[in-house]
Amino acid sequence: MARLTDHVAIVTGAAQGLGRAFCVKLAGEGAHVVVADINLDGATATAREMGNDALAIQVDVSKEADTLKMAEATLARWGRIDILVNNAAIYQGLTRRPFEDIPPDEWDRVMAVNLKGPWLCARAVVPAMKKQRRGKIVNISSATFFSGSPRWAHYVASKGGVIGLTRVMAKEVGEYGICVNAIAPGFTLTDASRELIANAETYAVDRGAIRRAEQPEDLVGTLAFLASSESDFITGQTLVVDGGRQLH
Repeated sequence: MARLTDHVAIVTGAAQGLGRAFCVKLAGEGAHVVVADINLDGATATAREMGNDALAIQVDVSKEADTLKMAEATLARWGRIDILVNNAAIYQGLTRRPFEDIPPDEWDRVMAVNLKGPWLCARAVVPAMKKQRRGKIVNISSATFFSGSPRWAHYVASKGGVIGLTRVMAKEVGEYGICVNAIAPGFTLTDASRELIANAETYAVDRGAIRRAEQPEDLVGTLAFLASSESDFITGQTLVVDGGRQLH
């Protein structure tokens, strides 16, 4: 696969879990990585693993000013933005309950981060990508959109919105050489998922074609492919990476 040597990649929600794994993979492929997270200490710790070349930035993706500062800091450091990974999302700490019992303020908070966030981050970086006439945006959705996972309406709806946003953006920026795709992970073993479900290591393993729990490292190859030149004619698509639980 084509390496990402000297590419500049921004990963949001990068302090832990999937975001951290994405950073490690992109750095290993030769990219300069911006580790963006609302948790600056966590982002700094992840950046430290990448070496002196990584840049940690505190970003609340639901705030336009923060996303613009993120793009500005990246351009000031490297002069370009090649890859955006919209990974930041509210997942940890959510309580599963019927849709009619979800507090409106919790609904708004989930939508602000999980759906508005990717939109704001893309708005912040697309001008630079248009100028370069090249770029890759990878939005992290969820396989829960395809399963209609019950008692989690705001999370599932937000991740479905990410797929819709991916399709619209792909149509709008394709003429500039920018590809926009989404990855829909299945239930993945992270600290957040272990907090959500007590038996996380064995949860729904029997539903998949591959009978084991999904690890963050199972997703990094798909990300690297979508970020590389080998996917230059793929856009507007959603790749489900869940061990064969959802087939479509």
